[in-house]
Parts: sequence; C-alpha cells; structure tokens
Amino acid sequence: MTGPEPFTGLRFQLLGPLRAWRGTTELDLGQMQQRVVLAVLLLHADTPIGRDQLVDAVWGWAVPARAANLLQRHVSGLRRVLEPERPPRAPSGLLAWTEAGYLLTPGPAQLDVRAFDGLIERAHLARARGDRAGTAEALHAALGLWHGRLCEGMTGPLVDAERDRLAERRLSVLEERIEVDLSLGDDFDLVGETHRLTVEHPLREGFHGLLMLALHRAGRQAEALAAFHRARRLLRDELGIEPGQRLRRLHARILADDPALGTGPDDRGPTEAPQGRAPRAPADTGLPTTVVPAQLPHPVAGFVGREEAIDRLDSFLPGAGAGPGGDGGTVVITAIGGTAGVGKTTLAVHWAHRVRERFPDGQLYVNLRGFDPSGTAMHPAEAIRGFLDALGVPARRIPVDTDGQAALYRSLLANRRMLVVLDNAQDADQVRPLLPGSPECFSVVTSRNLLTGLMITHGAQPLGLGLMSHAEAKAVLGRRIGTDRLAADPDAVRDIIASCARLPLALAIVGAHAATRRQQPLEAVAKELHAAGSALDLLDGGDSATNVRKVFSWSYERLSEPAARLFRLLGLHPGPDIGAAAASSLAGLSLAEARTLLDELTASHLLASPSGDRYELHDLLRAYAGELALTRDLPVDRLTATQRMLDHYVHSAYRASLYVSPYRDDPITLVPPLPSVTGENFADHDEALSWFLREHAVLLAMQQEAGRSRFHTHVWQLAWALQPYFDRAGHWHDSAAAHERALEAAHREGSAHGKAVSHGCVAYAYMRLSRYEDVATHMRQALDLYEALGDVLGQAHVHRTLSWLKDEEGQYEEGLDHARRALESFEAVGHRTGRARALNAVGWFCSRLGRHREALDHCVAALDLLEEVGDRFDQADTLDSLGHIHLDLKQYEQAAERYERALTIYREIGDLYNEADTLSSLGDVLLATGDRGAAGAAWGRAAVLLEELGHRQAAQVRARLAAEVEAGVPQNKAP
Repeated sequence: MTGPEPFTGLRFQLLGPLRAWRGTTELDLGQMQQRVVLAVLLLHADTPIGRDQLVDAVWGWAVPARAANLLQRHVSGLRRVLEPERPPRAPSGLLAWTEAGYLLTPGPAQLDVRAFDGLIERAHLARARGDRAGTAEALHAALGLWHGRLCEGMTGPLVDAERDRLAERRLSVLEERIEVDLSLGDDFDLVGETHRLTVEHPLREGFHGLLMLALHRAGRQAEALAAFHRARRLLRDELGIEPGQRLRRLHARILADDPALGTGPDDRGPTEAPQGRAPRAPADTGLPTTVVPAQLPHPVAGFVGREEAIDRLDSFLPGAGAGPGGDGGTVVITAIGGTAGVGKTTLAVHWAHRVRERFPDGQLYVNLRGFDPSGTAMHPAEAIRGFLDALGVPARRIPVDTDGQAALYRSLLANRRMLVVLDNAQDADQVRPLLPGSPECFSVVTSRNLLTGLMITHGAQPLGLGLMSHAEAKAVLGRRIGTDRLAADPDAVRDIIASCARLPLALAIVGAHAATRRQQPLEAVAKELHAAGSALDLLDGGDSATNVRKVFSWSYERLSEPAARLFRLLGLHPGPDIGAAAASSLAGLSLAEARTLLDELTASHLLASPSGDRYELHDLLRAYAGELALTRDLPVDRLTATQRMLDHYVHSAYRASLYVSPYRDDPITLVPPLPSVTGENFADHDEALSWFLREHAVLLAMQQEAGRSRFHTHVWQLAWALQPYFDRAGHWHDSAAAHERALEAAHREGSAHGKAVSHGCVAYAYMRLSRYEDVATHMRQALDLYEALGDVLGQAHVHRTLSWLKDEEGQYEEGLDHARRALESFEAVGHRTGRARALNAVGWFCSRLGRHREALDHCVAALDLLEEVGDRFDQADTLDSLGHIHLDLKQYEQAAERYERALTIYREIGDLYNEADTLSSLGDVLLATGDRGAAGAAWGRAAVLLEELGHRQAAQVRARLAAEVEAGVPQNKAP
C-alpha cells in the first residue's frame, strides 16, 4: 500500500542534544520520554518498528504500566509537533502506523546521522582513488556534524547502545582525519589536539601514535620519544600490557630519525615542484594505514542467556590467563561449533561487541557462507580481499597474486591489536589463510563443524554450543512478548519452547508473531504450532531436535499471499543478500509494493534487514523458501522470476560500468529486460562504484546462477559489464574466473559475437596476471571471430591489445604493426577515442624503434584529440609516452614537464602502477641532468610502490637504485 508523500520540511539533529527544525524555526519536542520515543524512531528511520519492540527500546526492563497507551500518547504528541497542519484523523505522511509497526520517514538529507555516514563513504571512496585532499575534506565535514554525544542528556536501551557505537565510530574517524591531515602536511596545532585526545582517551593507542608523529614532524623528537614512554607506562599500569607492535615500530623509527616520517614544515613538498624535479609526495606517517575497520554486524537487541559460553570466551582472551593465549605468545582461535539455528553468530557478534574496546585497532568480520544453500562457500582469497579493502588499502596497492594478498593482510595485522570474526566456516582449510599471525590479534570462528584441524595445527580452543536451557529459552520469549504473558500461561510457554526445540531462531520467529497479536492467548499459539506437524523431514540432515521447519511453516502460513509469494521467490536468489530494487524485479512488482512486502517479512522475522534497503535470509530460511518455490510455484513462473532477477543485475551493472569507465569504447547490445524489471540508477561515478563494491559477492553469485539456469547471454554480458570495476578495484583473479565462465556460456549459446567479446575479455584479464601465452591464444581466436563477423571495431580492439602484448614481450616491430592496424580500423569506423589511443600506441612503438620525430608527431596528435574528448586517463598514458620521446631526444626539461603532468593525473585517479613506472622514468631524466639525489629519490619511491603492488619490476628498480647508491647517490626522501 502507498500513503501520502513523506513530509520533507523538517531537519533533525541526533549528534548532540536531540533537536528538530522546520525551516529555521526550532521545534519544542515535549517531555523527555516523548523525545526518547522520537530518538528511537529516528534511529529506525524508514524501517518499521513494532509496538512491543518500540516499548522495549524506550523502557527496557522497566516497562511502566499501560506502556502501550503511553506510547500512543507520545506518538500523537509528536505528530502534533511535527505536522501541525495535518487535519485531524488524516493519515500521517511522516509518522505512520503500518502492519509492521510505526514508520518514520524523515526524507532524504534530513538526518545528521545519515549525512555522517554518507560523508564517511565519500571519504573512503576518495581515499581508494588516492585523493587525500578529498578524503580530508569529507572527514572534516563529517566530524563537523557532531555537537556532542548522541542524544545528549537522554537515556534508554537503544539510545545508550547506539551512543556507545557511534562514539567509537567517531573516534575512529577522528584518528583517520588526523592521520590524513598529517600526510598532507596540514599539521597546524595537531600537537595540541592529539595531546588533548591522549588525555581524554588514555588507553587508545592510535592517539598516542598520532601525538608522537605530530611532535616528530614539528621537529620535537625528544618529546615524541617521551610521549611513547608515557603511553607505555600508562598501558602497563592500567592493563598490564606492553604497547602494540604498531606503536613500538613507530617509536623505533622516530628513535632512528627515519627521514621517511618527515620532520616539519620545511620538509613538506610544495604543491608544484620546480621544473625538472619530482614533486614530493606527502610524508609517510609511519602507520601502514590508520583506517580502523568496524565491520561487526549490529548486535541482536535484548540478548539473553549464554552466560557460561560468554565467560569461557572471556577466559580465552590474551592476558586472561587461561588457555594457550594467556601468555600472549600464541594466536588463539576460538571455534564456536553448533548446529544450524542454535545462535552461533548471535553469540559471536554479541561477545565481539562486548570486548571490542580491548581491540582499539578495529574489528574485521566476514560471513564465509560455508553452508550456503547454493553450495557456494566463499573462497579465502575473496575474504582476504574484502579485509584489505576494509583496512583502507587502495586497490592498486593490492598484490595481483593471492599469496601476496595474504602476506599483505598478515603484515597489516602484525602491527595491530585487532579482533577477527570468521563466521559460518565450512572447514579448517577455509579458515587457515584468514588467521592473523600476531599474538596481539584474536580470532573467533563459528562453524557447524568442530574444526578439529584448527585445534591440532593452531591450538584453537573449542566451544561447543548446544541448545538453550529451558530458562534461557523462556527469557528469549519474555524479551519478545513480555513476562506478564509468560507468567499467565506457563503450560503454553512450555509447549511453545518444546515446539521450537529451544532454538533461538525459531523462538525469535514465534515471539515476533505472538508480540504482534497481544490479544491471542499463548495457548492458541502453542496449539497452532503443534498442529503444524512434528514428524517432518530435516532441513539440514542433523539431529531431530534441530528441525524448525514446522515453525517456519506456521509463520509462513500467516503471511499475506503477496508476501508469501515474495518469500518463496527469494529462495531463488543465490545471496548472500538482496537490495530492494532487485527484490522488486524478482517479483515483478513496483519498488513501493516490494518494500511493503519486505517490511512484512522483516516484521515476521523471516527476513533480516541489517542496513538500509538490503535484506538477508538465514541459511535455513533460504533453503525453506527454495523448497516452497519448487513445490508451490509453476516451473514457468520460477524461470520468469529468475530471468527478471538476472535482467536487473545485468542492466544495472551495464549502467554502472559506463560511469566507472565513461570512455569505454567496446559497447555491447544487451538482451532487452522483461517488463516490471526495476534497474538501479546512478547519479555519478562514486555512486556506481559504491554499488559495485556493495554488490560484488552478489554479482559473482548471480553470474553463476545464470549459468546454472542456462541464461547464457546473461553470463557473458554480466562479465563484460563487470570488467571496468574489476580493473579499477584490482580484482584480477575474479575477472579471469568471470570471463572464463562467460566464454564457456558463449560457446554453449553458440554466439559468435559473445565468443569474440569473451575471448578478448579473458585475454585482458590474463594480461594483468602476466599469462602472455594465454593472451596470445585468446586474442588470435577473438580476431578470427571478429573477421568472420566483419566487425571492424572489434578487430581494432584486438590489434590494440596485441600491440600491448608485443610491448611486454619486447617485439616492437610487431607491436607497431598491430598499432597501425588498430589505427586504420578505428579511423575506418570514425571512433575518436580509439583513434587517439592507437595514435599514442603508434608513437610509442616508433620511439622504441628510434624513430623519435615520427613518434613525437603521433603522440602530440593523440594528446590533442584526447584533450578534445576529455579522456584524462589516456592523456596520462600519452604524456608518459611523450616524456620517453623527449628523454630519448635529450630534451630533459620537456621530458620532466611531461612526466610530472602524467604523475599528477595518475595520482588523481589512483593508478599506482603507472605512477611507479613514470617515477622510474623521471629518475632517468633527473640522473641525465646530474641531479643524482633526486633521481635516487624517484627510483626509491617507484620501488616502494611496485613492492606494494607485488610487481616483478620492483626488483629491477631496486637493483638500479642499489647500483646508483654504490656510485654515490645520496639517500634523499622519495618524491
């Protein structure tokens, strides 16, 4: 159902005392309890919250008599304040009652908490691009929204919990902002600020490190060392521990007066370097990355029970004196075993939030999907890559090979005190590559299996998690439906708990239904559950006590028919989660209709909504939904729903790819979508890239689902749409695997064009992985197919890629031939961007063959054309080519100018490999001019970047640098 348009004339402040304005007029929000109700509703903005859940969030255990009446009075009071012009009895467009509960829709950009989240996301996108100034601007703006603690002066279970969570997030953002300011050289009064923060947060090592660094950069080395010793004494006196390795490493570097740390204003590089010299990069902060990840899912509200398990987990912590981790010399991995639905994840997340203060460097979390109904568990490499992203490692700094990524992950964690939660693991082999190598880190692993291998090889401490006790199960129900109803009918409570097999998942579902039907006696609920059946097949083949299908069935039968249909169709989605637009396409509904049904499923606890417009199904519920779809929906309906779902992802990915790579010159014609498909819309590059990052795992799963369902065109077209994202994010292995599946699908479909495109895309992915023989094989096959099709543009792209291959192999005559053939083909079809790129390639090979004047003409023409079309990336490549040509012509001033312009663009777009390559060449220019110190600095910076990328060229640059050092090059700082 749809209601009036949301009221948008309001603005709310949560980050500080709760305040609201209509235009410039501040509103009187009434008495304290009414303000708490508003705060809870704002913290659940755009998400329905049931009456009992709202009562629980406002009053907790101290529920007053007639709480429902009080709540209604407060809601009515808020409506009068917030919508004074609404006629009596008219439906509210701002604070409405729905079947799922109260729904507050404040409208976009009206809530400071949302603005804070948006600015942090913008900062991290800027950081991933290498745009430090943009990162700093967004972080400063985000912190500027804070006017005190969340809902200052209020108290309530939800407000208190969110206050602690957001306060921790603010401190993490503050650390990151100071680190970025230092890296930019914007360190005015950072000594005073960081000193104040160490006083206010004495146990937070990050602030102590930033104070040391700020003092060192101000030229106050002795004070920086004294700051370390103060921090060390404090940690030993308060916690009985030594500073973390990260802080100790920074102390050692300051003690050695490491020049890479920077030492004050005179050492900061100018925005623009003098001509002929390399511009200086921001000083190294000494901290590999100060992004503090906070990936833990939101804890379940009203967690009860499991005291014994929590105490045991506490005893395993480093320094607790129990188990192998007590002396801090061994990594402790706690494997929480237990059957499906027993609450392993809930316990792990609850406990992780409880102890997160002991891990100031952050918390990592991943769902390994070890028992996913689709049968596709997450590969460890995918999890590691996700962790590197969370740790703020720019995509271009991530090594290509999996072993290099794992080594980088362990290196980053070696300097940190972090908590790593590995949820839903399939087996020990899936877990081992994800375990940190530092005794200061702590890992929690959940699995349905015992993971005996971890106990043998890593000294893991097992924690078997059984069914809840009757008392714990009763407490779970009590949190949902109230202790008064429990006390009124103890026999019915016993029957309900027995029917739910004392499983938290089942108890949550039944409790949610009973809570929304307060007038229904619990005896009736118990009878309905009993009638749902007791001798049913098992969902997971485990013990009969774990069978919760009858609870699912009972809950499912209470849904409206449209919601029941959507629930069944969600079983067709391979997961791990789904957005609202994708769900609407799956069901063939409008977005508004889909959201209404998703709210109904969420209120029934058959679906979870961890954030915004995203929804998750528990593994058991997804398996159950899939069973229902197979038995209750016609095959043609399932197939049509699957096609709508695939249409949504292919068309959305295609749109996003054109924002990520606006000058992509190899378009394809998509399969037209079915009616009622709702695609994603993007405002700009950042929005498109964010969507790819958010949907990464879903898109890979969707491509595999398309193959299983024999939608072969969708398989190769989705891979094509993903290529710019893979390229930008550095997901080379995912790219190769996706295009290999695409090629297989194109062969099955018998599409010559699909095969040609997929051969070319596979070759491109293999180029990034240095599999040159395979590149040649696939490009030859692509060329044969394009020639048979008479596709001149396709042939042009093949020849340009082959010229790239020949350059890597040092075969410059053959490379020039392919570049010329590409140029002729692009000119034949009037393709301006392709023509410019081919002109640059021709010029490059002419220079490699010593034909410098001819090379210069081609590259200048290419640069002019690229400036006309506004293609920044290819301008950088062409400027680099011109730098090489001027260097060969001994025109050193022109060469340095071209290289520096190219460096500016590469840094702007975050292309670290080409930055390193250009720096190496700039070093050659500087050496030729006699500035051996600056040359060594350029090579040193290039070597660092190449080593971070895990590129084979790093050894060559290091060898060159070593030779020049031996010849007397002074060790200046890197540019």
